[in-house]
Amino acid sequence: MRNLSDRTSCFTDSIIRRMTRISLEHGAVNLSQGFPDFDPPVEILSRLAEIAFEGPHQYSITWGAQNFREALAQKQSRFMGMDIDPETEIVVTCGSTEAMMAAMMTVTDPGDSVIVFSPFYENYGADTILCGAEPIYVPLRPPAFAFDPVELEDAFKRRPKALVLCNPSNPSGKVFTLEELSLIARLARKYDAYVVTDEVYEHIVYEPRGHVYIASLPGMFERTISCSSLSKTYSMTGWRLGYIIASAKVVEAARKVHDFLTVGAAAPLQEAAAVGLRFGDEYYRKLLDTYTEKRDLFMKGLDDIGIAYTKPEGAYYVMLDVSEFGYDSDLEFCCDLAEKVGVGAVPGSSFFKEDVSHLIRLHFAKKNETLNEALDRLSGIWAKLPRRSERHRSFSAAAI
Repeated sequence: MRNLSDRTSCFTDSIIRRMTRISLEHGAVNLSQGFPDFDPPVEILSRLAEIAFEGPHQYSITWGAQNFREALAQKQSRFMGMDIDPETEIVVTCGSTEAMMAAMMTVTDPGDSVIVFSPFYENYGADTILCGAEPIYVPLRPPAFAFDPVELEDAFKRRPKALVLCNPSNPSGKVFTLEELSLIARLARKYDAYVVTDEVYEHIVYEPRGHVYIASLPGMFERTISCSSLSKTYSMTGWRLGYIIASAKVVEAARKVHDFLTVGAAAPLQEAAAVGLRFGDEYYRKLLDTYTEKRDLFMKGLDDIGIAYTKPEGAYYVMLDVSEFGYDSDLEFCCDLAEKVGVGAVPGSSFFKEDVSHLIRLHFAKKNETLNEALDRLSGIWAKLPRRSERHRSFSAAAI
């Protein structure tokens, strides 16, 4: 048999999804894969129940149902501070995963390069490679996860076709400041590059930070491909409803890519979710209040247990520093954490291009009782996964 495609030879399975399987195997509280254990808003579910009998059940317009695009354009125009045309500037996709892939395929050709900040959501490097492009990694250094402007411009000097911007960031919880975004925008204009954004956590930004859409900055709408989804904002990760917002020229090309990737997103789900897109500002205030409470609850629990972490500015992830435990492999640590402590986490190395083995990621998009259960289990971590010095004493005793 002839060899399979070379483009997949460097891939592994998703570490995030693998840790979910390991969590299930050991009955661990799954704080690895970032999905809630609570339902979408009841208004959306009630509308879905009606649609089950009245439809639509057939294909919608390939690039998004009319009702959905109009509701989305109205919502995003309000939050982005610009007029979005539902007829020419939107593509509805099967989740933000497809939106990012379609965006990358729209702007890059084989042999191009793309700047990716590290740490990064694991799909970004894969998207670049699947397009035949080369990722250029620029580090975001903890604990603030700031980038070096000189390093970033050096990356732009290599004439990349695009930069991938996850804001707020998964996994770090970083929220890029207006100054940082303005610098990225200036370099994108100077070196004639696109910016492909992942903004699925746009409504989960903690005070005093605020979310700024880079597409709204001067001269950036024409060179920004804004990708997002309804997954996190409306607690419906399984519905797989995402979208691209960009200039008419970019959207015209992105629609062609999307058409041949998936044909279209699920018609009945679009119709039901349009109800949520029409929620008023109060919904988004309550959403932020909810996640602020969960963040504070989880951070206090970690403080009480005595585990070091970086405070997230947005999204719903926490990066923990587990170097004190002395593991050489963060994957091994996460496997032991699931099996011996009963909490699922993701190895930090799966997000970094740099050599990192002391960080892990947990998420707090769970009911408070689930978070309290996870914290209760984590309170026994020092006994079940001893510190470095205690591990060394144990090893020495075993040797004797």
